[in-house]
Amino acid sequence: MVWLWVALGSALGGVGRYTVSALAARWIGDTFPYGTLSVNVLGSFAIGLFAALVAPEGRLLVPTAARQFVMIGLCGGFTTFSGFSLETLRMLHDGEWWKAASNISLMLLMCLVAVWAGYGLGTHFNE
Repeated sequence: MVWLWVALGSALGGVGRYTVSALAARWIGDTFPYGTLSVNVLGSFAIGLFAALVAPEGRLLVPTAARQFVMIGLCGGFTTFSGFSLETLRMLHDGEWWKAASNISLMLLMCLVAVWAGYGLGTHFNE
């Protein structure tokens, strides 16, 4: 049954990723992979928040299947390391070294800050 929950979460996460990426391209533009950056930062925040809330000292007691649905399925389907890698490779192939370096730096920094902020917020809610 857990496999079905993870599959459902992945499907929903994938639809969410497509939606957020499309909106980012429409609102911000597509000259830089803002969509991938957006989904990875939002997903990092979400998994940090959820992880804190369901930790042993957390406020929420959820079954293992629910944790796997959210963290592996939903967040895993929503975020995209493979997309980030391919976009960065294309930039490098096109000689856009500055864009590639910016993409790597922004992705790493912003996702780490987002997961830290989400976990911190979840820890605050636990108090």
